[in-house]
Amino acid sequence: MEKCKTCKGSGMYTRIQQLGIGIVQQIKQVCPECRGQGEIISEKDKCKKCEARKVVRERKVLEVHIDKGMADGQKITFNGEGDQEPGLQPGDIIIVLDEQEHEVFKRSSINLLMRMELDLVESLCGFQKAVHSLDNRDLIVSTIPGEIIREGDVKCILNEGMPTYKNPFEKGKLLIQFVVAFPESIDPSHIPRLEEILPERPEYIIPDDAEQCTLIPLDPEKMKQQRHAAYEEDEEGMYGRPEGVQCQSH
Repeated sequence: MEKCKTCKGSGMYTRIQQLGIGIVQQIKQVCPECRGQGEIISEKDKCKKCEARKVVRERKVLEVHIDKGMADGQKITFNGEGDQEPGLQPGDIIIVLDEQEHEVFKRSSINLLMRMELDLVESLCGFQKAVHSLDNRDLIVSTIPGEIIREGDVKCILNEGMPTYKNPFEKGKLLIQFVVAFPESIDPSHIPRLEEILPERPEYIIPDDAEQCTLIPLDPEKMKQQRHAAYEEDEEGMYGRPEGVQCQSH
């Protein structure tokens, strides 16, 4: 080891910068030659592997073990596996879990949520369906005779959700929300048979002077666009410049 000639062993280097005629600025910074050490290693004593930097790049494989039930954003820390420098404590490597979305299930804490579509005949007359679980098992979901599933109903299966972190044998629930698909239309000839099966239709008194109306389909997306266009027209009317009036400058 020998004293650095650039900083004369102080580890700091003073750089003079001229700002103008007769005006200079002195800037103190870490010596680039010795990197603030005040000493340098002579060429004959330099390590050929690290080139006197005292550290070398090393590729290392870290095995990350993800426990059952770990959550999105949870961190796994490898202490002392970060970058190292002489005289400094090595840093840590922190792995942050990024949970990917699933095409069927959605996670909520230790519970799993899913949607199941049913035809009208299935919601009224019963059904039997298989659900493929995350651990590659087939779960049979069915209704009891006479049970009716309504649009938006939510049922649950115990112990078929996500495992609890550090207690994997305790699992959450699998919540199933049902979506009932109604047919576009039915054959009018089937209506009398349906009326025999379904509860009686309630009777209403129709006034003599009542007017007959026709129901037509409505597209919610188109209705939303029309409201947006009307809102923009109102804004132009309140704040816009009247047509035909221009700014004049002389």
